[in-house]
Amino acid sequence: MKKTSATVPAVKKNKIKNSNWQFWAIIALPMIYALVFAYIPMGGIIIAFKDYSIRKGIMGSKWVGLKYFKQFLTSTSSVTVIKNTLILGLYSFIASFPVPILLALGINEVKNRVFKKTVQMVTYAPYFISIVVMVGMMRQMMDPRTGIINVLLQKIGVGPVNFFGDASIFRSVYVWSGIWQTMGYSSIIYVAALSGVSLELQEAAIVDGATRLKRILHVDIPAIMPTIVIMLIFGCSNIVSIGMDKIFLMQNDLNASVSEVISTFVYKIGVINSNFGFSTAAGLFQSLVAFVLLVAVNKIAKKVTETSLW
Repeated sequence: MKKTSATVPAVKKNKIKNSNWQFWAIIALPMIYALVFAYIPMGGIIIAFKDYSIRKGIMGSKWVGLKYFKQFLTSTSSVTVIKNTLILGLYSFIASFPVPILLALGINEVKNRVFKKTVQMVTYAPYFISIVVMVGMMRQMMDPRTGIINVLLQKIGVGPVNFFGDASIFRSVYVWSGIWQTMGYSSIIYVAALSGVSLELQEAAIVDGATRLKRILHVDIPAIMPTIVIMLIFGCSNIVSIGMDKIFLMQNDLNASVSEVISTFVYKIGVINSNFGFSTAAGLFQSLVAFVLLVAVNKIAKKVTETSLW
């Protein structure tokens, strides 16, 4: 009995010693940040169900139920905004999703280390350019009179093209400039996944006479397929979650018919026109659609590929 009682303090000390306090110390700041700036503000969604007045406050404002949701889903301007959001989101997803995968596969096949590092640096760098700076660069390069792109187009007998004023090409300008900016950074996760591909499988494929293309199709891609599926799920859920910053900076009266999306609509109705209830309802609708897409695509992916988020 004495031996047992003597070991109790030792066990407690070992538990304290092995409590991984370093891990909790590292993640404490991100958790506090998420709590303060992501979860606590979620209580504000109640504004979507109230005729909010700054003077009366959230709790004192009149309850109106689903009034603003019905108004958002039935008004002509809202239907146009939802349509623009879906078209731009689908276009962006379809065009941008394969690019990082192809870039990662190409980088993985490069054997020259200097060239490989150079390509990675050149493709990663645009991601760290501020959105404001990037749109400013685009306006300078695409200026109808002095922009270098239009100067080159005129030399081959094309143009000038008003890239920011032509509604028919606005979506392409938005999507492909975004691909240029993010493809390098987005490929990092695929490059990391490719680094874990079994060398034995690669060597076996070479012995069997498989060409480089066949090794990519039958060894590399199947090995990173779980990663591709996870990124596909996240990508589908983001179809309606178009950020406001870039598209708002690119927007003007000439392209507003195709560039007005839910995020810019919420800003204009809520901040500029002070219709907080209506704008909150529109933002909540956007979040609910994104959540439904996430759950649905995750369920489909689990049935088809046995890979899912949960």
